[in-house]
Amino acid sequence: MKKFDEYFKVNKETWNKKVSIHAKSEFYDVEVFKKGKTSLNKFELDEVGDVNAKTLLHLQCHFGQDTLSWSRLGAKCTGIDLSDEGIKQAKLLNMELGLDASFIESNLYDVSQKVKGKFDIVFTSYGVIGWLPDLKTWAEIIASKLKKGGFFYMIEFHPIVWMFDYLQTPPKLVYPYQNSEVIYEEYKGTYTNRDADIISKEYGWNHGLGEVISALTNAGMHIEFLHEFEKSPYNILPEMVEVNDGMFTLKNNENLFPLLYSIKATKK
Repeated sequence: MKKFDEYFKVNKETWNKKVSIHAKSEFYDVEVFKKGKTSLNKFELDEVGDVNAKTLLHLQCHFGQDTLSWSRLGAKCTGIDLSDEGIKQAKLLNMELGLDASFIESNLYDVSQKVKGKFDIVFTSYGVIGWLPDLKTWAEIIASKLKKGGFFYMIEFHPIVWMFDYLQTPPKLVYPYQNSEVIYEEYKGTYTNRDADIISKEYGWNHGLGEVISALTNAGMHIEFLHEFEKSPYNILPEMVEVNDGMFTLKNNENLFPLLYSIKATKK
């Protein structure tokens, strides 16, 4: 992955800057989380199911709220993230809450070297695979960290969502559905605080559903389901509107295209 090192370095620097802002943000609401509120949404809670006494590896965990939410539900959790500042914050939260999750600073592509053992569940969610240039290796790493009969679960923003340039108003359809070339964006603030005093510099890649599914099946996993959802639990795109169940849709685009998808894949 050396040819991507410069991209990863810039992304890591940006995410390190974001951590302190996100940890104080209304979006992540850490104080309410500390009092017991889960950071997990109904989609993943329903579809992952009972995790009590299961081992769970959380890829790209940011500063660990979802990892710790699974830990509260009885899973023995390990979270990894590219950002050393995110991992520091996750470890502090884990200690403060008296939980037993482990957190490891690691680029996704270094997980095989940095994370020991195999797991019942590998989990990743919301805004994760767009940071990854190579899904073939991603899927192979996931398969290598799963026990036989274990499963991988992901819930992610739909690739159609990432076809738009949200730095324009209104958002403009700009990027291909499948795009092997790197996409660079630079903007003020972050998705939790658009007026925050940082410049976010980000390199990303678009991946269509066919690419995701093929990567997982080629790595030896069986697809249990692929679900698509018309609503998002997060109000992080421009001009979203809240609907009656507390979810969000794009203004004037309700039900025009899905906003999320989820996949469960079992290791054979």
